[in-house]
Amino acid sequence: MSLSARGVALSLGASCLFVLIPPYVRVLQPLDGLQVFAQRVLWSIPVILLLMCLTRQVPLLLQALRRLRSEPRLALALPLAAALMGVQWALFVWAPLAGRMLDVSLGYFLLPLVMVLVGRLFYGERLRPLLRLAVACAVVGVAHEWWYSGAFSWVTLLAALGYPPYFMLRRWMRLDAFSGFILEMLVLAPLAVYLVLAYGPSSLFSQAPQLLWLLPGLALLSALAFAAMMASSRLLPLGLFGILSYLEPLLLFLVALFWLDEAFSAGQWLTYLPIWLAIALTVCDSVRLLWRTR
Repeated sequence: MSLSARGVALSLGASCLFVLIPPYVRVLQPLDGLQVFAQRVLWSIPVILLLMCLTRQVPLLLQALRRLRSEPRLALALPLAAALMGVQWALFVWAPLAGRMLDVSLGYFLLPLVMVLVGRLFYGERLRPLLRLAVACAVVGVAHEWWYSGAFSWVTLLAALGYPPYFMLRRWMRLDAFSGFILEMLVLAPLAVYLVLAYGPSSLFSQAPQLLWLLPGLALLSALAFAAMMASSRLLPLGLFGILSYLEPLLLFLVALFWLDEAFSAGQWLTYLPIWLAIALTVCDSVRLLWRTR
């Protein structure tokens, strides 16, 4: 298998693994969204460390720790990055339990277009004609949702607007993916421990012994999805990697609709269709750019 084919397979696999997390969360009773978040953070630390050992990336983690000691601004930025990531993790495991996964999927549909605007406003990146049209279509969808429901869902806004500052901060921090991820989990660990001790069910594993393997399974599922995504990002051109990333919100939409049985009214199609058209235009623009640079 060629490197490009392997990268495509890894990207598709990552999207499929990520969208398994919402239905997986549904079987973690009696845990609520906050407890699932806390347990996911704590179980992810040993799993990611094991993954780093297997892929021989521990020296990169040691290098990142040395940078934290020698660069005070990096040490100050890390808790902020961890907080931004923690909010998104908490949202992603709370939404399926609260019946709000469709709102999250809409936010993830909007996220690439928000990133286009961030690139234009903060990095001076030029908006090509198709991207300008895509942004206009997205605005139509957002305006319809505002008119239809009287307010735009805070869940959608948080999913769409929460990641860009995190990505911008991580770009400035210049930490490799695995080291940054494990350091963020270590920063969140005290909060996770507090949530488990203060609000977690007493005798949790006596009440639900299946959680002894389900919780490590959640961490492993998250770690494998993350590893596949990062591996594909290294094997694929950035444009193609970006195009394939649009598969995840589409799968999340289908999972929420047909697996989690969330309500979807006929009027919401006029919100989603312009946004899907915007995504299609963005994909066309990326494909055209890739073709020209071959």
